[in-house]
This record gives sequence, C-alpha cells and structure tokens, in this order.
Amino acid sequence: MGCLVYGANGYSGALLARLAVTRGERPILAGRSEAPVRALAEELGLPYRAGAPSPALLEGVGAVVNCAGPFAATARPMVAACLAAGVHYLDITGELDVFAWMFAQDGAARAAGVAMITGAGFDVVPTDCLAALLAAELPGAVALEIAFSAPGGLSRGTARTALAEMGSGALRRVGGELVATRFGAPSRSVPFPSGVQRVGATRWGDLATAYRSTSIPDITVYMPLPPGTALAPLFRFAPLRRTVQALVRPGGPSSSVRSASGCEAWAEVRDAAGATRSATLTGPNAYALTADASLRAVQRVLGGSVAPGVHTPSSGLGADFVRSLDGVTVSLL
Repeated sequence: MGCLVYGANGYSGALLARLAVTRGERPILAGRSEAPVRALAEELGLPYRAGAPSPALLEGVGAVVNCAGPFAATARPMVAACLAAGVHYLDITGELDVFAWMFAQDGAARAAGVAMITGAGFDVVPTDCLAALLAAELPGAVALEIAFSAPGGLSRGTARTALAEMGSGALRRVGGELVATRFGAPSRSVPFPSGVQRVGATRWGDLATAYRSTSIPDITVYMPLPPGTALAPLFRFAPLRRTVQALVRPGGPSSSVRSASGCEAWAEVRDAAGATRSATLTGPNAYALTADASLRAVQRVLGGSVAPGVHTPSSGLGADFVRSLDGVTVSLL
C-alpha cells in the first residue's frame, strides 16, 4: 500500500509529487479541487482523487502526507479519517496550535495502531533534529536556543501564514510555559556557517516540537528579521491582514531560485552549571528540503520502522534523520 499526497495542487505538494516520480514512486495525488489535481496527475502519469478528507478518500492507502495548509483547517478532519481507516499520517505544518493538538492525539493513534509524524518538512525537521542531537550531547540541559535562516522566497501559503503570525507577536518557552513577547524580541547575533547574523525571536514550531522531543524547559527560536518588522503589530487587525494576504501572488520560488538558495540553522543548549554545546546545519532550499524530508519520512513509516503514536521528526525517525537528507551537513561544535 502506497501513500496519498493531500494538497498535491499546492506548491509544496506538487514539489513532493514531482520528486516522488523522479525516485520511482507512484503516490496518489489528492485535494479538494479536482481540476488542478487532475492536471498534475495527468502530467506525471499518476492516479488521483478529489474530495474532502474521509475514510473513503483513503481506501487502499497506507499513509497520507498532508501538504494542504492552513493545517488548522485540514489536520483535524484528515487525522480523524486516518484513525478511522487505520492509515498512517504525516504533515508539513509549522503551526504551533496544530502541533499542540496533534500531540493530544497520541493515545488515539496508539490505540488505532497508526503512526503520525507532524512537522515532517523544513518546519521542523532540521531544527528538531539539531535540538535532539544537542540534548543527547548535554543531558540535563535547561535552556535551548535555535536560529534558522531560509532565504529564497516563500510560497503563497507560507507567506500568508507568516503575516498572521507576525501580527500575533513572538513566543518563548520559559519554565515549560509559553510566554508572549514582541515579534523580534529578544534579539541576538548568531554564528551561522555563512557568517554572523542578527536575529530576533519568532513563533516557530520548535516551541512545541523541541520541547516534546527534549523536555528542555526554556526555549527561544530566532530568525533574521524581515523588512517592516516594526509594523508587525499592525497585522493583529484582521481587515488589514486579510488585505495584505490577498495581495500575495500564487506559487512560490522558481526552480532556479530554489537551486541558487539554501538554508542554515544554529542551535545551542546550556545546563544549570553553565556548560554549553552547539551545532550548525547547512542544507538546500527549504522547499526542496521539505519535499525530500517528507518523502523519506513516509517511506520509513510505510516500511514499518515508526511506532504507533504521534511523533516529532526526531522522536519518530531519530535525531540523525536530518543527516540522511540530500545536501544537509551537520556540525557539532
């Protein structure tokens, strides 16, 4: 039994479908809108289905890779369908509320014998695996800082989600609890492999996933601050946010842009005595990494190597999973 790619008509879903074909895989493509899914399926010579998440949509399927955002709208019905049909589930979300909800489904997934991996793309494979690697290097760590840089442009879905999150401000985890802070604060300089960059606090999946993977109580995640960061609070106002989101063009970075851009990450843990361990990561464009990571992850799930339950990438696939990805280099410092 193979996999079904839901949201195959979206930017990331189409990249995953194309990569799967180059590797000799034949996933079923699916989505709510039949016409674009059918067009891609005919181009790639793949089977397709159209419709909302349901057990009927998943008939004869071993696993689903959910690429259809916003995941706050698609994860719940797709997870329910997977539990009812006994189908494994993966997604590429980076939405904090979705991660929290997914982890609450662990008992149901175990009872159904279903393996679920949430965040199986750039959100959050590189950073989650770095966090787990460092936690193993320094048992008893009490603080974790992570920074990432992913130039090269955004897909329409990612850009619209980012605008919403900018308006909501940043978050940190302090003593195990999420604490609100202004977007970009605190800030610090980080030694990425390409050089030192100034970064500021943001809302990133590791505030949920790295906490679950490592149990480290204090976590801050940073990113290079985009132009207009000072205007971020304005996006709290829904009419303005919707107006700007509507201006975001469909699609995402071209193949030439993806080929010419990469990603970087840095992470550091600290224990109560002040000892530290740090690591860096370099990799391909974030969307290329997402396609590679989610395809490799679903192959492992279908191969039976992931236990039932809800997992982060590192808890389900191992902290070294990120080292198996094309073009990724990890350095423990």
